[in-house]
Amino acid sequence: MKIEAIHLRELNMPLAYPFETSFGVTTGRRILLVELESEGISAWGECVAGEHPYFSDEDVETAWHVMETELVPRLLKTEVESGRDCPALFEQVRGHRMAKAALENAVWDLDAQLQGLPLATLLGGTRAVIPCGVSIGIQPTPAILMEKIATEVAAGYRRIKLKCKHGWDVKIFEEVRERWPAITLSCDANSAYRMEDADHIASWDRFHLLMIEQPLWSDDFYFHARLQKRLGTPICLDESIRNRRDARAALELGSAGIINIKVGRVGGFTEAIAIHNVAQEHGVPVWCGGMLETGIGRAHNIALSSLPNFSLPGDVSASKRYWTDDIIQPEVTVSAEGEIIVPTTPGRGFEVVRERVEKITVRRLTLKG
Repeated sequence: MKIEAIHLRELNMPLAYPFETSFGVTTGRRILLVELESEGISAWGECVAGEHPYFSDEDVETAWHVMETELVPRLLKTEVESGRDCPALFEQVRGHRMAKAALENAVWDLDAQLQGLPLATLLGGTRAVIPCGVSIGIQPTPAILMEKIATEVAAGYRRIKLKCKHGWDVKIFEEVRERWPAITLSCDANSAYRMEDADHIASWDRFHLLMIEQPLWSDDFYFHARLQKRLGTPICLDESIRNRRDARAALELGSAGIINIKVGRVGGFTEAIAIHNVAQEHGVPVWCGGMLETGIGRAHNIALSSLPNFSLPGDVSASKRYWTDDIIQPEVTVSAEGEIIVPTTPGRGFEVVRERVEKITVRRLTLKG
């Protein structure tokens, strides 16, 4: 396929509700979108880099710069056959996985449309529906948190994940378990703890959590393996897993019993599929994490979650949980059973609402081959 033009757009989108983690509070997103034009078709990708280099060493500015100066020129002067060609094409550029993923994922979308296939089918997906969980940020008070959990449980979500940090863990877990002793509950520390907290973290076993996500350093396998030996609860690695080699090393070391795959974090669909396969070989389940995406990134997460080893509910929830007005139609919805139907139309399965995109675009650039 020959890509004729690539458009970069930065959008300014306020969140419907503030989202707090151990990194801080987010009230709005700078969204970086890419659009590819080829043979009269438009394909879209979303860069999930944040406003600050807190979750990873990328942010919106670095991603824009690397795409404009390095990645987009390579893609425009090469006739790729599929999204699987992108990792080799971008290999000379070290890191910048979120920038790479935005472009690679758009190529997969383009390929799916050209072939008349649903994106999920092209990726190797086998599920018609995917189970959904929600991630609930740190709240101003425990009472507000309980209200939010009650709302999500009533909406049918299959798993509740609570962001946690020092001072917002044991007492919160106790209160949640007292009210909902049987719900599937997990927590996400975003690297807020250290090995000196091992006894404290081990005490969480009594809450029967599905997993403890990324409790220690974002680049660590060794100490997570040591911590896992102290726990009955599986550790789930997120930030530490950048590629299939990381996944294999972590699983062979015993660093985790579950892996969270975020397609932007690992550089695109090609590497995400490879990590899925490594985990499947080791009998370890995976799930799809979220990065406060718009409907474009959410559509890609739905397609990825259709692969067979995505057996745990992911953070692929309804558009309305994050946005008053999403930029796709129809918006992503979740059934009363806590499931999302995987689209069966060609490509990502959701149309981009251009009028809405244009209205909130604050920066744009078009590059042509």
